[in-house]
Parts: sequence; C-alpha cells; structure tokens
Amino acid sequence: MLACSHHSLPVSASGQCSLVQWTEGAAACTVVLASEGYPGKYPTGREVVMRGQEGPEKSEESVFVYHAGTAASGDGERCLTSGGRVLAVTGVGRGLRAAVQAAYRGVESVSFEGMHFRRDIAQRGLTRPIRLGVLGSTRGTALQAVIDAIEAGQLAAEVSLVLSNQAQAGILQRAARHGLPHLWVSAEGLSREAFDRVVTARLEQAGVDLVLMVGFMRIASAEFVGRWQGRCLNVHPSLLPRFAGGMDLQVHRAVLAAGDRESGCSIHWVSEQLDGGPLLLQRRCPVLPGDSAEDLKQRVQQLEGAAFVEAVRLLHASLILEEQQAQPLTYKAAGVDIDAGEELVARIKPHCKATVRPGCDAELGGFGGLFDLAQAGFGGDDTVLVAGTDGVGTKLVIAQAVGQHRSIGVDLVAMCVNDILVCGAEPLFFLDYYATGRLDVHAAEQVVQGIAEGCVQAGAALIGGETAEMAGMYAAGEFDLAGFSVGAVRRGAILPRGVAAGDVLLGLASSGVHSNGYSLVRKCVDRAGLRWTDPCPFEGPQKGATVAEALLTPTRIYVKLLLPLIRGGLVKGLAHITGGGLLDNVPRMLPHDLTALVDVEAAGWRLPAVFAWLQKVAGLSQQELLRTFNCGVGMVLAVRPDLADTVLRELRDAGEEPLTLGVLGKRQDEQAQVVVTGLLT
Repeated sequence: MLACSHHSLPVSASGQCSLVQWTEGAAACTVVLASEGYPGKYPTGREVVMRGQEGPEKSEESVFVYHAGTAASGDGERCLTSGGRVLAVTGVGRGLRAAVQAAYRGVESVSFEGMHFRRDIAQRGLTRPIRLGVLGSTRGTALQAVIDAIEAGQLAAEVSLVLSNQAQAGILQRAARHGLPHLWVSAEGLSREAFDRVVTARLEQAGVDLVLMVGFMRIASAEFVGRWQGRCLNVHPSLLPRFAGGMDLQVHRAVLAAGDRESGCSIHWVSEQLDGGPLLLQRRCPVLPGDSAEDLKQRVQQLEGAAFVEAVRLLHASLILEEQQAQPLTYKAAGVDIDAGEELVARIKPHCKATVRPGCDAELGGFGGLFDLAQAGFGGDDTVLVAGTDGVGTKLVIAQAVGQHRSIGVDLVAMCVNDILVCGAEPLFFLDYYATGRLDVHAAEQVVQGIAEGCVQAGAALIGGETAEMAGMYAAGEFDLAGFSVGAVRRGAILPRGVAAGDVLLGLASSGVHSNGYSLVRKCVDRAGLRWTDPCPFEGPQKGATVAEALLTPTRIYVKLLLPLIRGGLVKGLAHITGGGLLDNVPRMLPHDLTALVDVEAAGWRLPAVFAWLQKVAGLSQQELLRTFNCGVGMVLAVRPDLADTVLRELRDAGEEPLTLGVLGKRQDEQAQVVVTGLLT
C-alpha cells in the first residue's frame, strides 16, 4: 500500500505495473466481525465456526475472509477468537451493491458466541440523501428541526432549495444563515399557473425529490399538484379534518373556541382540495387551561418540525427506490429464500406426521391447523380450553454456538405443555414460530425434529407453525423460537382445586437446568474460563459430556406421568418450577392464606451437581439459588394427606423417585408463602 502511494512499484514502458491488476467496474466491501464487549474488555478462546455457502449460479461475486484476532486451538483442529477485531469479511462484485451483498452473505457463513458487526456498511454510498425543496412565506420555524436533524447526521436528507414568494420572508434568512440555496420568486403579474410553472422549474433544476410546504401562503394550481403528486407535503396546525381551510392564529382560536382538549399538527399530501389530501401522520399536544391562541401556536409549532423529520424518514426509501433498481431485485436477493422454506416444509412433514393423535391428522400446508375436540374426547358444554405460550430463552445461545439444535425443540414443547398440565389440562396440539435472518434448512429441520419429539412425549399433535425469514433482523446463525399449545380440561377438573392446610407436597425430579436462568448460566461458564466444547466440570447426565452437552439436556415433560393421577382425582394442585424457582412458582397454586413448609433434610433433597457448581461459581446464597433455578425439582404436587402414600406408590411404580417436600400450613400474618428449612447440599 505504501509503495502504491509513493509511486515506487516497478512500471513497464507502457505504464503498467505487473504487481497490481485492476478490474474495471468492480467494487469491494469489508465487514469486520468483533468480539462481544469490543472495544472494551472482551473474552477470548471462543470457537469460530465457518460454514460453506452456496452462491448464485454464474456469480461474479467473491468472498474473502481475513483473520485478525484468531488463534488455533491446542490440538490445531479449531479456530478460536484471540482479539477484539476477529475477522474481516470482504465481498467483491460488479458494483458496490453486489460487493455489499457478497460481504454480508459471507458474514452469514461465520459464527462465534458474542459476534457482532455493523449492519450499515456502505449504506451512504448505496442510498443517497433525499433532496428536499422547501416552499415558505413566513419564518419557516418548522424547517429548523429538519436542518438540525440533517446537521446532526440523524436524517439522510439535504435541503436543495428554499423558495419563497415573499422577498423578506424569514425562511429565506434562515436558509442563508445555514448556507442553504435559497430563492425569491415574485408572483407579480403572473397567474397562479404561471407562477407554479416557475416554481416547478426551479425545483426540477435543483433535483428535488420531495417538496415541503412550510407556511406557504398560496393555493397550489391543479397543474402543480399533478406534477408533484405523491411528492409534496404540507403541514397544517390542527388535527385534520378539524379546522381545515384555516390559517395560523385563526386555527388556534377556533380550537380554543371549540373547547377541544387536544390539538396538534397534520402532515398531509397536497391535493387540489384545500387541506384535503391524504394524511401521512399527525402529532398531538394537550390544550391547557388558560391557553391563549399564541400559547397554543407555540406548542403546535414545536410538533411541526419533528413531524416533518419523521415524514421525511418514512418516505426516504420509497422516493429514491427507482435509483436502486439498476439490477433486478428479487425476494431471494433481499434475503428471503422461498425455495429454502418449501424445502424445509417438505423435510419436516414426516416429523409432524409422527405426532398424529385423535382430533387431527397433523397435515401441514393449510392456512390453519384443524382440531376436532369431539374426536379427542372433549365434546360437550363442560369443556374448557387452556392455552400456553413460551420460548427457550438464552439457552438458544448455547445451541447456536455448538450447532446442536434438536434438544431445544423438546425444550420449547416442554415449557408450554407443562404449564398447561398444571391447570389439569391434556395438551391437544402445538404450533411453533421460528424466526431467523437467513434460513438454515438443516438447523431448522433439527429444531422441528425436536419439537415433534416433544409433542410425542406430551401426546400433542404438531398441527402447524410459522417460519419467518427476516433479512437483517438477526446475526448470522441466529434464530429465535416461540411455542404455542392448547389443551382441554373438564370444568370440574380444573386445577388447583381445594388445596388446603395439611396437604402434602411432593416433588418430581428435573432433568437439569431445564430452560430458565441461562443468562446466569452463561455468565458462570464465562467466569470459570470454560468453552462449550470443554469437558463438563460437574457430573453430567452422560459420562464424558462437554459443557454444552450437559447444559443442553432437554427440559422434562411430565404430561404422560401425571395425567392419570390428575384424572384419578389424586392431585389437588401442581406447580411447574420455572423462572422464579420453587419460591415464586409454588405460591401460584396456593390460596393467599396458605404457606408451603418445605423441610430439605426430612425430604432427603440433595442438590444435583450442576446446581452445586453454579452456586459455587456464582457465589449464590441458597435463597437466590432457589429463586433462580429448579434445584433438581421440576414439578411440585399438592395431594391430600390420606392419598399421599397412594400417589407415592404410583409414581415409584412408574420409575420415579419422588420427594416428600413438606406440607401446607396456615399462613401467619405476612409470612412468606414458601418457607424452606435446612441446607441444600
């Protein structure tokens, strides 16, 4: 680079340098991928995953990845982050737009935990500022907000011309102070049409995209309206259509006389009908007791400038779109691949079919999923539907970091159906929402496989879902999930039912952390200096499991275990131990006058290894631990004392090792609704 700038490279007699080759019409764009926390303190040692990408056929675009803050792992098999600026992804293409698209397509093939990057590289070069022409006859107060926003870099616009029909108008002086092009056009001796032709000519010479009328005291001719249709805005100092046709203080006096409690301004398209063009937006303010017309005018004027700024932002893209259409723009080029979506549907149909149950056929492809309550055994007037929705939280971050997606599909189902179950309901069907920036068919299929597996465990049918591909909303490799489930219960069987003092509390084991508290879990892993692929520092569910494998253990689904007990009238209440832990979830099934008295030592409750490790690394008190994690108990049952042994026997026969956590007692004054005695170890 230095040699190029100093003209010191060897040059032939023809003036060419053999070491440098230029490509006509080509452009390059580079996007830097940075570590979490950069430019401040940032972690290192996070694995960098690079996936192959499928480019368009006969593409003239290329992608290059340059390493900066990276290092090889000890075994030389993995690439790890070692600096703040980790990678530079460069796209080369025929023109700037193609280069930018290539660069961001390359970004989507790279991922590491905490990766972040700018999403607006080259946007100024791709999208020029919108050129504004301003017409005004008075001081042009509203113009000041537009000027301020432009000068602050908050509005992609430039004022190409300020024009007035008054030689001494304050708006011209305002333009002069800011060095803006400005012009007085005399209307003397000109018809309305002739004057407007002069104005149009001046606006066209300035290359104006959008005309703003800021206190322009003239009525536009039909010819002017036609020429600038959809490109000319006016501000009116009232909430149109009220007080249309009025001007300045006249409008504010009318507002006060009418006794209106609020006023404001309206930005509308200019039409042949005075103040009758379509509204673009309105901004409101209160009319205060004792307001004069001048007071109200001042308050409304403060809104007018901000309203113009917002209007210009809204219209920017649409008004210069034609300049961005030199190349055909398809939905796929914009980042949404319909073919990939159809491929995903084809792949997941067999998984969905595996969830068929009485009431539906689990067929995909319709606009909605159908379910027949009568076929499911819930006909009649006493059927109550129960709905639940949830997500997986930041457990997703771990799954995405290591590319293990199936288990979180089970989590998604579990978090919804367990919540329905505690109402006494049988989950009937499930729907999912999968949102991503660019659809990875393989990852999405893994997720749906997990969802189908969870539905089978819960006895629910997977009857549909939505896959939303939203380019620019998510970083490369990222996606989000939401689940929705509906169940049914007979009105007389809704839980909780008749929970009373003396009832016994039983606890069912969780499979691990389940799907809550993962923001803290990830901080603990980071504090311990561990990577997701490191050996698990605590005894996990599988021998030799990695950190990620242990923490991705799917949430347990309790439906088939507990439905027979619920239908047999053996359970009075249930609490799904999720966010808030035992302390915040058990009270959700209790009347206000009861307290859960939990005796850790009498129950033989031992803290599973994962929670003991989290408590140690985070330095959590037992109280905080019990309010954050399930601590090994994923579901709590309230049963009659005379039926407790029966329920315990049923659970043990099913292979469970239930805990007798304690009993319910009368609550004393402001006593907590869950009182835990003894230490978890």
